[in-house]
Amino acid sequence: MSVSLTGNDTVIIGQNGIAPRIFTGLADGDTAMLEFPNDIVTGKIGKNGNTIFAFNATGQQVNATIRLIRGSADDKYMNARYNEYIIDTAAFLLLEGEFVKRVGDGSGTITADTYRMAGGVIQRLPDVKENVEGDIEQSVSVWRVMFTNVNRALT
Repeated sequence: MSVSLTGNDTVIIGQNGIAPRIFTGLADGDTAMLEFPNDIVTGKIGKNGNTIFAFNATGQQVNATIRLIRGSADDKYMNARYNEYIIDTAAFLLLEGEFVKRVGDGSGTITADTYRMAGGVIQRLPDVKENVEGDIEQSVSVWRVMFTNVNRALT
């Protein structure tokens, strides 16, 4: 029997050569998601069943979505990184990130499922709206960051 108990995950964002920031202003629901939009390999079957495989470098791209409390210190941090990029794109220090999912087996053993990301830039500002009927989404900033390199480790 296999068991997977998860909780107390960690989201960290930083810049090359600068101390990273552990995010604590996470919102509700899916607070952090990593999406891999491209396959790491392509393949094609040719004549006589011969097969050709080719590494697809775009398969190392990861799109991160982070849901933060609007106006929190983490939201302000991300906004400052966005402004740094807009003010001087060529001088921008690329973002680095780490997402650690803690997985327990029910017997006290914990595995860290760690995604380390590099070469990141913020893709766009978070959407904003006003709602007078109590929609909590108006209090959430959804940041989208594209990283060009990711590694996964299970320790």
